[in-house]
Amino acid sequence: MIFSKTLIHWYSNNKRNLPWRETQEPYCIWLSEIILQQTQVKQGLPYYQAFVGKFPTVFDLAKADESDVLKLWQGLGYYSRARNLHASAKYVASELKGTFPDNYKDLLKLKGVGDYTASAIASICFNEVAAVVDGNVYRVLSRYFGVCTPINSTKGPKEFKALAQELIDKDNPAEFNQAIMEFGATQCKPKNPYCHICPLNNSCIAFNKNKIHELPVKIKSAKAKKKYFNFLVFVSEDGKTILEKREGKGIWQNLYQFPLIETKNELKIESFEKAVENHKLLNDMPFEYSLYNKELLVHKLSHQHLYTKFWIINTKQLPIEGVPVSKAQEFAVPILIGNFIEEFNF
Repeated sequence: MIFSKTLIHWYSNNKRNLPWRETQEPYCIWLSEIILQQTQVKQGLPYYQAFVGKFPTVFDLAKADESDVLKLWQGLGYYSRARNLHASAKYVASELKGTFPDNYKDLLKLKGVGDYTASAIASICFNEVAAVVDGNVYRVLSRYFGVCTPINSTKGPKEFKALAQELIDKDNPAEFNQAIMEFGATQCKPKNPYCHICPLNNSCIAFNKNKIHELPVKIKSAKAKKKYFNFLVFVSEDGKTILEKREGKGIWQNLYQFPLIETKNELKIESFEKAVENHKLLNDMPFEYSLYNKELLVHKLSHQHLYTKFWIINTKQLPIEGVPVSKAQEFAVPILIGNFIEEFNF
């Protein structure tokens, strides 16, 4: 089909030089695909290089402590990806003796691997005719074919998957999949796509009907929830602070943070003492406090916005066992906490 051949030809002349394109090793392809979920190449590249450098094989990754994996992941967000990455590495290393599944169906059994990732690995590593559908592919297909079905509707993913599967080059699935993703990332971009030099513009419905900025269609998601976080940054006279490990399910599961007070509204400095008067760590203990950031720090996640303040708690000694402030940077923490630690410098 002209569409497929045109994309592959474009890719051969325009593809970026990326390290995971120099190999068909399943471990490297899997690692790159997990890192690049919800992440742009320019942000994910240094993380890929760091992971390959520290964990050159799946056995190395499997043997690592989860805290080391989370620390190396710090700043990428969506930390469940890192936990799933580690869990799958242990499964492949122990149960599969280090050999990755060689087909789409079995790749789906790996934790954190869905349709897109399984299709990418199966096609790139094992030449299976399994079409990828990610944000870039949605954009290219919806614009070129004028598909108005919302990509986040119940019907959307199935419709686009079927279309991509129909279009994929059966003789060269790996090259086609990489071509259409690259085309969406660098040519058919979300904003300001290069339509006038596009090799597909003559037959692109969105271009010819002036609907480039209307496609793909996406149903508006629910408004992000507001949460107010107040972190208690203890600093004792002997140079220690308190970092707590977040337990249970959640966005920062198994990461470390300063003791947290969550409030329904912004906590003002004049109401701080009342808000913490019954706090388990401050009860009946002399302390001095100050507000580090008078303006709220807003940390935006996909489903919630965290409005954050850091309260410095100076004490003679800590109420519980702490950690030397000099070692605070060694802990796996959310980027919000990491940025504070780096800036505050204790």
